[in-house]
Amino acid sequence: MRSFEQRNAYFDRLCNTPGLMWLGQNTNHFDPHPGVIEAVTQALARGDYHAYAPPAGFEELRQLIVRDAGVPDACAFVTDGAVEALYNVCRNICEPGKDFVTTDPSWAWPMMFARQAGANVVELPIYDAAQGYKLTADQLRAAVGPDTGVIYLVDPNNPLGTCHTEAEIREIAGIARSVGAYLIHDATYSQFADDFTPAWRFYPEKTVMTYSFSKWLGLAGMRLGAVIANPDIIERLASAPPNNLGSNVLSQRAAIAGLKTKAEWFPGIRQRLRRNQAALAEAVSRVDGLHLPVYPSQANLLIVETGNAGVRPEALVAAYQTEGVMIRQGTYHTKRFGERFVKISLSVPEAWADRCCELLPAMVEHARKHPEPVALF
Repeated sequence: MRSFEQRNAYFDRLCNTPGLMWLGQNTNHFDPHPGVIEAVTQALARGDYHAYAPPAGFEELRQLIVRDAGVPDACAFVTDGAVEALYNVCRNICEPGKDFVTTDPSWAWPMMFARQAGANVVELPIYDAAQGYKLTADQLRAAVGPDTGVIYLVDPNNPLGTCHTEAEIREIAGIARSVGAYLIHDATYSQFADDFTPAWRFYPEKTVMTYSFSKWLGLAGMRLGAVIANPDIIERLASAPPNNLGSNVLSQRAAIAGLKTKAEWFPGIRQRLRRNQAALAEAVSRVDGLHLPVYPSQANLLIVETGNAGVRPEALVAAYQTEGVMIRQGTYHTKRFGERFVKISLSVPEAWADRCCELLPAMVEHARKHPEPVALF
């Protein structure tokens, strides 16, 4: 069977597993504000889906996005998820022979998009406690030059959960400007951070920010995101986008309602997330050999190192799946460091998080007894 067929069959099985607890894809499974559901059902009842949406998104939504992102003077282009946004950006700004500089670990798909465009991907290792599991300015400065076309920064980092300070972002933006490189600031997890600084504030000329509704609002299956940049860059991205007929009308109505009610309900989501992180930290502390390198996380996830417990990450993932719990192996994110950890997403109902914690000692034992390779994606 071809690899894409295997991958699809794997996720089809997960999606069709009754009662599966999704703790592996950083998706948000908390219920949104009732107004979000009401907005979707009303749009459905009105038959709004019969017509295409505006090609760049509803004007109200575009304005709400840039205000929420903390860059009200920027321009937003609504997309079918942040992945499509990144695809469109990489296709337009990556050049053959130019360097696409990113971190390791990071998120894998933009690297694939960059390579497809002919760029040379340069991965800077950040899995190091000595540098706070973050990209340093000195590290970036030493890696860039005249051949640098793009710097890609996931902040907060997926999967590490670290977040850059304002001073760090200012310096990174300055380095990008010094070599004339585009700076892609992937802000997918910014809503979960205690403090987030958009790089666009310091380098609006060539900063491109990507924004997701999959995580904080929980619309992963409804596919909605955005690109945020200056109007000239957006004009370029809008000239021949993957979808020129507008993103999902129902998703956009949900997003508008979510942004309008965010102040009422999202602080409670963050509190519940922090509660789940604390529960997992306590559970990890009770199993010899397990370790949390980053805690608390500024994203909606934690990584758990398994090596000193004598457990392969893939074996632990497979063990949890026997109990109807999905977590993620580190090799999804990084070949260099992936054998060290599993990733566990925690923007989920407390009962799911508690079940994951309750199972942890038994799952570690199961993984030790069944270390054989399994097909995971």
